[in-house]
Order: sequence, then C-alpha cells, then structure tokens
Amino acid sequence: MDVAVLTIFPEMFDRFWTHGIVRRAIEQGHLNGSAVDIRAFAEDRHKVTDDRPYGGGCGMVMKPEPLAKALRAERERMPEAATLLMTPQGRPFSQQTAAELAGRQGLIFICGRYEGVDERIVQQFVDAEISIGDYVLTGGELPAMVVVDAVVRLIPGVLGGLDSAANDSFADGLLEHAHYTRPRDFEGREVPDVLLSGNHAAIAQWRLEAALVRTFLKRPDLLEKREFTAQEIAILKKWSQELENLIQVQSACRPDSLSGH
Repeated sequence: MDVAVLTIFPEMFDRFWTHGIVRRAIEQGHLNGSAVDIRAFAEDRHKVTDDRPYGGGCGMVMKPEPLAKALRAERERMPEAATLLMTPQGRPFSQQTAAELAGRQGLIFICGRYEGVDERIVQQFVDAEISIGDYVLTGGELPAMVVVDAVVRLIPGVLGGLDSAANDSFADGLLEHAHYTRPRDFEGREVPDVLLSGNHAAIAQWRLEAALVRTFLKRPDLLEKREFTAQEIAILKKWSQELENLIQVQSACRPDSLSGH
C-alpha cells in the first residue's frame, strides 16, 4: 500500500515511519509511506499556505492552490488512491472503516491546520472525510497517524500471527478478552486455571465468555444490534439461569430484601 500524507509539518512523520508495526510494514514491503510538504507547492517567495477567510472571522484558512498542486502530483503517482481529509466533521473512524481502507491500493491524507481547508478542495478532490473523535486538534497530523496505524496492521502479512488482527477488539463486534502472561502469580492474583489447562476448546470458550462479559460491562451499546451466534446465545442463557438462581437464593435468605421493607 502507498500512503502519502500532505502536511505543512512533514518532519512530524520522520519518527512515525521508523517505529513499531509501521516500520515493520515498510521493511517487509507492505507499505510505502511518505510525508509531502505542502509548502513546496506554494509559488510565492514566502511559501504561504494560508490566508484570511472571506466574510471575516477568526483564524486562517489553508489556501487551495498549493493543496491542489500537491494533490494532483500525488494522484498522478497513485491514480488508484483514495483522498481522505482528516476533520472533526467527518465520518467517525472505526475498525470497520480501517478494514475498508486496508483494502485500498493507496491513501492520500490531507492534514488541515488553522480553521481548515478551502471548501473547493473538499468538493473537488476529497473522497471521504474522517474524524477520530468529537474534539478539535490543532491539525490533522495526529489523526492521520492514528488512521494509518490502524489500517496498516490490517494489511495481510504485517502482523506476526495470521489471526492477530481478527481477534482484536471490535473486529467481530466484541471487545477483546483479557490477556495474561508470566508470572502465574502476581501479588496474590493468579492466572485463570483454564488458560494453563492446555484444553484449547475450553480456552476458546473462556475467551468468548470473557469477551462477552467485557463488552456487556464496558460497551453494552455494541450488543444492542448484534446478531448473536448459537454459542453466544447458549452462554447468555446460562448466565440468565445463574442470575435467576442467585436471585432466588437471595430471596429465600432474605424474604423482605426485594420488597423494599
């Protein structure tokens, strides 16, 4: 995959390309990443990339001419690439969006600054606007890094395990199960016995239940529209019966506990 990031601060990406999964993807030939300096496409001697907004108001707006030239240059190099504008007004970024983008041959990111970019750039060049959250940052560079990091790890062959990405949180609509490593006992807290049993079926069952529990406690909204599998329904029915039994035991021990007296 080819990734080009259009920015007035290309030096911000110098370290980004050389660490972690992104670096591995580049070294393995899965990713070609570059940061393009928008100022290099400004023709005035001061390399100006912003100007006052028409109609008045606070702040500055990124000029269309340098951005258009930078975009055309990258599109000529990557004709199949999708052009993405990082903006808080965009589509909320999700694991599903990351998976969609991972299937593209190339991505071109526009990193806005100040009050944003001239609307004519959005209308003429942008394929999708993406937001990483309902808050405002000083520029699109950090959001672009977030999106690239999430997308790159979904490119086949980038992660070590074949199913590493498939088991991530949100990959199947659930939060990921808890993880444990050595030592077996840490300050009196032990690893669940099932994970040491060597019984792969039991481990898989525990992990699914743990994922369901985590999702129910932390992100119940993810379960509202979920189409549960037969195995998940069986787990939920088991929980329901256990809760019913617990309520009955409590009611028998304290007859007035549920009446409010």
